[in-house]
Amino acid sequence: MKRFFIIIVLILSGCVFGYAQDFKAMLVTADALVNFPDSDFSAEYTIAREVPKQGLTSTSCVIFRRDVEKKYVIIVTEPKINKGQGYLKIGDTIWFYDPESRRFNTSSSRERFQNSNARNADFTESTLARDYDVVKGEKVMLGKYDCWLLHLKANNDEVAYPVMKIWISDDGLVRKAEDYSLSNQLLRTTAVYGYQKVGTKYVPTKVLFLDNLAGAMVEGKFVHEKTQVTITKPSLKKLPDSVFSKTFLESTSR
Repeated sequence: MKRFFIIIVLILSGCVFGYAQDFKAMLVTADALVNFPDSDFSAEYTIAREVPKQGLTSTSCVIFRRDVEKKYVIIVTEPKINKGQGYLKIGDTIWFYDPESRRFNTSSSRERFQNSNARNADFTESTLARDYDVVKGEKVMLGKYDCWLLHLKANNDEVAYPVMKIWISDDGLVRKAEDYSLSNQLLRTTAVYGYQKVGTKYVPTKVLFLDNLAGAMVEGKFVHEKTQVTITKPSLKKLPDSVFSKTFLESTSR
């Protein structure tokens, strides 16, 4: 009887560890579906920021990524006043280029992109499995999707948010995320409205970033500041090496 009890305990322990490993595997899959280690990536992005009582502003840009080398380049094309501004990421370093002053200044992954509710980190490869540990997971419904809700805690201080909750549907794609401070204050909510398939990979069609701290009272109701990112014309075509350079940013602004 004692031997039988020990066997049962070992089996149950194996199940627990198995589930923990499965949660980490979910993060690995979620990253893999939206990253491009075997090809370059480019697309056009429209970033619409809505501030209650102030109105809507829009920024258009072209993004080039080379995930295998941890690089990206972003070139602002609209509005006219910001045209030619650009970002260059190589490894963990991000430079912002201002064509008016013709100077490069260092930026960070945590900074807002063009004063929107998106961060610079939102435009690079997904690194959930590398940067976060799964605290717990539970099966939930998110609208029409059967999802795993994973509670994450950062394992380094380089990430934009130290605590996250993410909803991963059964196809492995992230459908929603909530970003928290270390004190568990909700800072931002992200909703992915859909995906477009490019080769064997997936690219969001529209992403909504809701700032849970910023906003204003409108007709007696608090309305949050928000930014919607629309992604079109995704491509996996090979890009010239010269694209990922300061020289390229300078040349596009002339």
